[in-house]
Amino acid sequence: MIRILACGKVRDSWLRSGIEEYARRIRPYEKLEIEEVADEKAPETNSDAENRQVIAAEGERLLKKIRPQDYVILLDLAGKPLDSVGLAEYLDDLKTHGRSQIDFVIGGSLGVSPDLIRRADFRWKLSDNTFPHQLCRLLVLEQIYRACRIQSHEPYHK
Repeated sequence: MIRILACGKVRDSWLRSGIEEYARRIRPYEKLEIEEVADEKAPETNSDAENRQVIAAEGERLLKKIRPQDYVILLDLAGKPLDSVGLAEYLDDLKTHGRSQIDFVIGGSLGVSPDLIRRADFRWKLSDNTFPHQLCRLLVLEQIYRACRIQSHEPYHK
C-alpha cells in the first residue's frame, strides 16, 4: 500500500481535481491512501525561531501518522533524484524485499523538521526546481502512476 502524508489542505479546485484523477488512475495498480495533517500559520513576518517552531509542529503531526514498520520516502530538496524509471525500479525493489507499506511524506511550505529527516528511510528530490508543497502532491501522484505503468510494462509518455 502507498500512502501520501501531506501537510495542509489543498485549496485550489483545479489541483484537487488533478490529485483525485491520479489517485483514481493509481488504484487499479496499488492500494492508495492520502492523509492530510493540519499546517501552521506561517506569515512572512515570522522570525527564524517562529519558523522553526512551525516546522517542528508540522513534523510532529506527520510523525504521529507514521508507524514503525512503514517505509518512509520523504520529499526533500536535499534528497536523491530519481527519474521515472528509477522510481519504478526503486518501488519494485522495495516490494521485492517485503516493504508493503510505503509512505510518501510531503512537509509544509517551510520545509521538514530534523526529526522527520531522521525518520526517513529515503529522501527523494523530486526536481531541481522548487514547487509549492500542494503542487508536489499532484506531481508525486503522477510519478507514482507512471511508476505503476512502467512496472506493468504498459506504455507511458517519455
